[in-house]
Amino acid sequence: MAMAFKMATTGMWVTDECKNSFMEMKWKKVHRYIVFKIDEKSKLVTVDKVGGAGEGYSDLEASLPGDDCRYAVFDFDFVTVDNCHKSKIFFIAWAPSASRIRAKMLYATSKDGLRRVLDGIHYELQATDPTEMGFDVIQDRAK
Repeated sequence: MAMAFKMATTGMWVTDECKNSFMEMKWKKVHRYIVFKIDEKSKLVTVDKVGGAGEGYSDLEASLPGDDCRYAVFDFDFVTVDNCHKSKIFFIAWAPSASRIRAKMLYATSKDGLRRVLDGIHYELQATDPTEMGFDVIQDRAK
């Protein structure tokens, strides 16, 4: 098995794939977003889906299930009023109302451990429905 990083509070492990994919997104700009999920049986946080550099925020929203929790990171590129190109990384904790209570609790208690492994996140959002993580929310937070 690949090396994994243990999250002490929940006994969950973050796989190398999670950290490596995040570093590729952060430094090489290979990915626009990454969706992570927790496998309850193996107690591993794994990569569920990776969005290519050409994909947008709507693709991320479409990749999140309506009945299960996920974590996601999104690399938001924008231009400031001074005409500077900037990039901010958002961490999204997705816990829809239709998901199981056990899953919501597991994702809530594991969130900080994953955030510690993913070094370089600028902003965090918690969302229970798509309106709480709309593109307008992302734009407002980045400014």
